[in-house]
Amino acid sequence: MHISTVQSIGQRQSVVMTAQLQKAICLLQYSNVDLHSVIESESEDNPFIEVKSGAAGDSQSMRGVGSTSRGGGMDQGDMLARIQEHDQSLYSHVSVQFDMLFPDPAERLTADVFLEALEPSGWLGEPLEMLAQRIGVSMEEAEDWLVRVQQVEPSGLFARSLAECLALQAEDQGVMTPLFRTLLENLPKLAQADLKGLMRACNCDMDELRPALKLLRSLNPKPGADFNGAVAPQRAPDLIVTRAEEGWKVDLNKSTLPSVMVNEKKAAALKAAHGEYVNDTLSVALWLRRAVAHRNQTTLAVGAEILRRQSKFMEKGPAGLVPMTLKDVAEAVGVHESTVSRVTTDLLMQTPQGTFPLKYLFSASLRKDEGEGGESAAAVRHRIQQLVREEDATSPLSDDAIAKIITAEGTHLARRTVAKYRDILKIPSSFQRRRNALLQAD
Repeated sequence: MHISTVQSIGQRQSVVMTAQLQKAICLLQYSNVDLHSVIESESEDNPFIEVKSGAAGDSQSMRGVGSTSRGGGMDQGDMLARIQEHDQSLYSHVSVQFDMLFPDPAERLTADVFLEALEPSGWLGEPLEMLAQRIGVSMEEAEDWLVRVQQVEPSGLFARSLAECLALQAEDQGVMTPLFRTLLENLPKLAQADLKGLMRACNCDMDELRPALKLLRSLNPKPGADFNGAVAPQRAPDLIVTRAEEGWKVDLNKSTLPSVMVNEKKAAALKAAHGEYVNDTLSVALWLRRAVAHRNQTTLAVGAEILRRQSKFMEKGPAGLVPMTLKDVAEAVGVHESTVSRVTTDLLMQTPQGTFPLKYLFSASLRKDEGEGGESAAAVRHRIQQLVREEDATSPLSDDAIAKIITAEGTHLARRTVAKYRDILKIPSSFQRRRNALLQAD
């Protein structure tokens, strides 16, 4: 057997993931705030890059297709005034109070760490130990900070548990008594409707316990839920939806959108002495400007398509959500599905219904019994919430009954799907709801 080495020449095409291509892809998923940090970091290494903050560059906006108008144009100031006429979001409500409670910029930064951990329910969404590590303080100092942020209204915000939430409200109203404090320490017995156990723990009879139970029912276990239904944003929105004469319109948030400025005059002056360095560095600066412009155009195009498809949501809120997937938007915009996924990863959109992550507006489709298309899963969850809210508390609807009602309305829904959505919405079972109603009647 004769073995030999043979060389041959051929051509082939392949996609090479260069460092610049990787960076351009990453830019798609950055929020305006993160994008500003990236450009600033680049400007530290590149003398020809300058970053300009807020309201820079030409106005960019796109309108929702097929929308209708209710009146004249509305700029951002008009829109903010309109939102103020309605219920504020929880985030905005607390942020305004923080402006007064923490006028010192350094203290405000610390308080914002707590604000970022605030859940839509009004509870603190992260363990205090983690927040202490993030701030760089001891647990004792973190406890002091918790007491300070819990001063905001309504009372009960930033609580770490149900008992703490209710205790904050009772103390604020001046109705905290030893009996009521003991009742809060034994909430598991109350959840089990163990009234005899409660009376033993509180060392009282039913006549003494009944006023405490009445007080308990008057308190709000989720003080944040009374605000706008938007998910509490952790920062300013990246996209803003307004209504103009032609219909709905989406804009990039110019107040937080950074711009890349390239100092080409400086480059020309240095080119004679440092030709190769200047050419390479200027090339990087010009590329970054193009990449940021492409990021903004892609973000705006994706936002406009989402607005076009979810115009009913802008009018009606969650009940108006229609089925929409990443693939649907990608095909309409003319980009890859992964591009839409990156754009919607961390961006926020401010709408007349509140400020939402873009991902919130995507929802799978549930089969309709008749006709084309289907109902969005998010809209069905909203309908389940509505049915439970309107039910007779003493005879709550079972999962099977809810499934039959929604199926009769045209969207096929199985009982197990109702149970799954009920768990997602943190709605107790019909048995638990009936028991709670009986307990409140005592």
